[in-house]
Amino acid sequence: MNSNVNADWVTRSLASVWHRCTQMQHHETLPLMAISHGKGAWLFDYEGNRYLDAVSSWWVNLFGHANPRINAALTDQLEKLEHAMLAGFTHAPVVELSERLAAKTNHALGHCFFASDGASAVEIALKMSFHAWRNVGQSHKQEFVCLTGSYHGETVGALGVTDVPLFTEAYGGMYRRAHGVASPAAVGEAEALIAMRTLLARRAGQIAAVIVEPLVQCAGGMAMYEASYLTQLRDLCDEFSVHLIADEIAVGCGRTGSFFACEQAAIWPDFMCLSKGISGGYLPLSLVMTTDQIYQAFYHPDVSRAFLHSRSYTGNPLACRAALVTLDIFDQDDVLSKNCERAKKLGEALARVAGHSNVRNARQTGMICAFDVTPELAEGFSRRFFAEALKLGVLLRPIGATVYWMPPFIVSDEEITLLSDVTLAVLNKVAGVSELSQE
Repeated sequence: MNSNVNADWVTRSLASVWHRCTQMQHHETLPLMAISHGKGAWLFDYEGNRYLDAVSSWWVNLFGHANPRINAALTDQLEKLEHAMLAGFTHAPVVELSERLAAKTNHALGHCFFASDGASAVEIALKMSFHAWRNVGQSHKQEFVCLTGSYHGETVGALGVTDVPLFTEAYGGMYRRAHGVASPAAVGEAEALIAMRTLLARRAGQIAAVIVEPLVQCAGGMAMYEASYLTQLRDLCDEFSVHLIADEIAVGCGRTGSFFACEQAAIWPDFMCLSKGISGGYLPLSLVMTTDQIYQAFYHPDVSRAFLHSRSYTGNPLACRAALVTLDIFDQDDVLSKNCERAKKLGEALARVAGHSNVRNARQTGMICAFDVTPELAEGFSRRFFAEALKLGVLLRPIGATVYWMPPFIVSDEEITLLSDVTLAVLNKVAGVSELSQE
């Protein structure tokens, strides 16, 4: 492994791969890293340099790269069944995963519909809500509601309930826009609930569902709010006969402190979307969990009342097996309790960074930490910060002027210390502040 090998892969990638969520011209100056392998919380390039994966490879990895238990389970599954269509057939991994997830909701959400990525799960939930109302004779309920600053994916239906202009502005003519209601993270819980009640009182007869990211609006800048908002939102949806969709794609699977973020509000939605961490960060997998009442709305001899939504790799056995081991690790390693201690360590590290003169609004929910930088640093900040952090061996990818930490759950105390040290050093570099002047 050497720099020539690393450079070769980078050159070939730039010539043939269109990278996601990237202005490709930026790679004329922004580094592109060729990764050879991963181990634990670290990624390694072909030169032998390592990078602390402080964003869990975009929020998917829970228990480290090349996790031996997940590796062993996938090797075993490869000898049995790699894939079979989930139409007219079933298999053990998808059945067991559905049963175990339903049990985690005390069977309030007892039916799982599978797909392969988060945006697909959101599409499924939106379509299910729309179609369920039609099947029960309320076809006029065709509208959706999202929170300001929300992000739910980039397929056409998901864009309609996304409120991040960077992702939506170019495609406005392709989708039907949802009602946008003030987020509690932006205006406070009381004002946000008044705005939601006002809209539902006026449009409940036409609204199918409200969709939210529980507790943390991730791609919208890691905006955080209290669980009590969800509790009262559930009450409002019940009062006005509107479905509630919880997009737990990024915040589920232990990220916020409980396995499902909604548990902290003591509520269950009508639809819950899961992806990212559910397979431990190994394979594309997503699903929508829903109630028996929704399921029964489709249970009918007439095929036009069936939910005819399909993805070729729906319920893939390998991905489901990875998810089953992920659940095993949660149970066997007492992950949620240990995460409480890790979250305290992250909070202490965040407090060190919060004292920096260019840091504002430091915040934390479970294993997610974030802060904003002052306006004078905002111009081109995310790219500069990303590049400088890589030089110091840490993968951090800010969202605009917001820096966040979302490391794998196996991150050590020493790695957390490194994360805060590097964050401070990069802030000083970007701000043009010497370490001496910060002491």
